Amino acid sequence: MGKASRPRVLKENEAKAVSRMLRVSPQKLGLVAGLIRGKKVAAALADLEFSRKRIAKDVKKCLESAIANAENNHQLDVDDLQVAEAYVGKALVIKRYNPRARGRVARVMRPFSNLTIVVREVEEKA
Repeated sequence: MGKASRPRVLKENEAKAVSRMLRVSPQKLGLVAGLIRGKKVAAALADLEFSRKRIAKDVKKCLESAIANAENNHQLDVDDLQVAEAYVGKALVIKRYNPRARGRVARVMRPFSNLTIVVREVEEKA
C-alpha cells in the first residue's frame, strides 16, 4: 500500500530539471537562460561551455541533468532534443550590512535564484 502516483505534468515528449538556490540574482541568471532557450541541446551545451558568465557552469549542469532525465526516465532520443523552456524564479534574499562613514550602514542584498529547464523531443523535418 503506497501513495498513488501523481499524474504527469509534462507531455510525453518532454523532460525537465530544476536547480534551486543558485547564488546569483535572477536578472543575471535570466541572461544565461535566454542564451539557450529554443536551441538544440548540442548547441546549447556548446554555448554554455564557452560562455564567460560564472553561472553558466551551473546552468550547464542543470541542462545535462534534464538531458539525462529525458534519456533515462522517459526514453527520449538525445539527438532530437531541444530546449523548450528555460525560466528563472526568485528564491530567498540574504540581507547583510556594511559599515559606512559617520556611523551609518549600507544594506547588501545577496539574492538566490531557481532555474527550470524543460527539454522537448522534436522530429527533424525532412
